[in-house]
Amino acid sequence: MFAIKPLAALLAGLTLSHAALAAAPFDQTPAPGIYRMMLGQFQVTALSDGTVTIPLDKLLTEIRPATLAASLRGAHLQPMAETSINAFLINTGKQLVLVDTGAGDLFGLPMGAQAGRLQRSLRNAGYAPEQIDAVLLTHIHADHSGGLSHEGRRLFPNAQVYVDRHDSDFWLNRANQAGAAEGQRHGFDEAQAMLAPYVAAGKLTPFQGGAEIVPGIRAVAAHGHTPGHSYYAVESGGQKLLLLGDMLHAGAVQFPHPGTTIRFDVDAAAAKAQRAGEMADAAKNGYWVGAAHLSFPGIGHIAREEKGDGYRWLPANYSAW
Repeated sequence: MFAIKPLAALLAGLTLSHAALAAAPFDQTPAPGIYRMMLGQFQVTALSDGTVTIPLDKLLTEIRPATLAASLRGAHLQPMAETSINAFLINTGKQLVLVDTGAGDLFGLPMGAQAGRLQRSLRNAGYAPEQIDAVLLTHIHADHSGGLSHEGRRLFPNAQVYVDRHDSDFWLNRANQAGAAEGQRHGFDEAQAMLAPYVAAGKLTPFQGGAEIVPGIRAVAAHGHTPGHSYYAVESGGQKLLLLGDMLHAGAVQFPHPGTTIRFDVDAAAAKAQRAGEMADAAKNGYWVGAAHLSFPGIGHIAREEKGDGYRWLPANYSAW
């Protein structure tokens, strides 16, 4: 397990006291792989890392095969479904904060042929990776942390990386690898490779759930999908956007059947409970949500269906500003 900074030092660093690199006008130029919206005084940019094609009929669990098939047909999807990988950039006017980093080169061919495009999308948005002040990981899975490093080099050299302590303690401890599900063991190697350069540079800051990372952006503990899976609440000018990480993997199935889980869940029961609670809260209170694996840009609202226990997705009305 990598040595991590003492807790007192970590908590002291949560305010990002280092000089911010993002004090610049908001860029409003449309470009491929990006989608911008204003949230109060913050500018939020969805960044596409591309897509990955996954076998939903083999990965989704706690749903009857006939129900799954009907949900996919109703959405005109095949069981092998192309799935978006979205990250989100928040420009507070003073700091640039990136939530998740895409898959980098961890999704090899043929599965990840269309992934690993975050750096391109970031540049299309008008920013360089050196400008990022903070990277907030919803969790340490390959398609969220895989864009942190390449061949031992930090791709965001000036950024402090933040992640819930439960995730860093789990994925960076080799002793946990043998007891993990067989399909999840590779995640320990990937986590070590992506995070080691930041640990060595003193740029990894684990936090406790509920921490305010920068003014206006707060971590929300949502443990289950991984031991430290987190949402991030972004609030400005009376508006709120909750970035959901991997609360959802297959909207066409999990909105009408929110009890559906996926084999990637470390604790499926806890992930299921988190999804049920969050869908109900988002539908009741009407704030924006952003999801990593809903069709790009993955920003919209959640509404409750008039009948039954399901929900529906209301994507953001397209704006070309």
